[in-house]
Amino acid sequence: MKRLIKIVFLTAALINPAYMYTDQIKPLLDVAGDRQKAEKASQAKIDQMDEQTSVIISEYKTVSKQIEGLRVYNAQMRFQIQRQEDRLKEIDRTLKEAQIMQRQIPPFTRRMLAGVETSIELDMPFHLAERKERIAFAKAALDNPTVSPAEGLRQVLEAFNVEAEYGRKIDAYKDSIVIDGELREGNILRVGRLAMIFQTADEDETHAWNNSSRSWEELSNSYRNPTRKGLRIANKLATVDLMELPLQPATEVN
Repeated sequence: MKRLIKIVFLTAALINPAYMYTDQIKPLLDVAGDRQKAEKASQAKIDQMDEQTSVIISEYKTVSKQIEGLRVYNAQMRFQIQRQEDRLKEIDRTLKEAQIMQRQIPPFTRRMLAGVETSIELDMPFHLAERKERIAFAKAALDNPTVSPAEGLRQVLEAFNVEAEYGRKIDAYKDSIVIDGELREGNILRVGRLAMIFQTADEDETHAWNNSSRSWEELSNSYRNPTRKGLRIANKLATVDLMELPLQPATEVN
């Protein structure tokens, strides 16, 4: 009987040999399972760290671009600030020069106006009322404390420019002059500052202004028709043409 039991046990062992080593293999299987779980956990951590690294790298690239943009912006701002500082220095220098000029403008303006007034007194006596009124208006502007120096200078320059224009134009207008103590009415022909001719309304007498003697001198009848022609040209009643008129000799004014 005992021999039969041993044979049966041996047979069972041969049929399922793992039965004999179950207690020995189970710990090894448990270690392998734990190791597999640990590897999965480690891989999960690695994947998480890789994802975090990708996020950090992406944020780094974004921040790097922002830093580079800020560098370009700061460089541009430094350039603009430098230009503004240079502009402020230029404005400050201009203001200082303007203050100096502002102090010099009033006396210069008065000297210039005095020169224009003197030139009118020494010039041919055409449009005297209008020219003297312009000088008086400029003087009033200079004496008015509410008028800026720049505006006073503008008034004087305007008078100066008008006087300069007189020398480049031909002009004709009606006027009355005194000849031999008698008031005569007629027409004045002015050719720049070269000639100033008076002809009576009936064209019977023609006189030329002598600026040296400051008087009117009668002209011969040969100037009657040229003066009439000049008056028509000045009044735009005839085309521009040559005119034979007596000219004033050039004089030097000290």
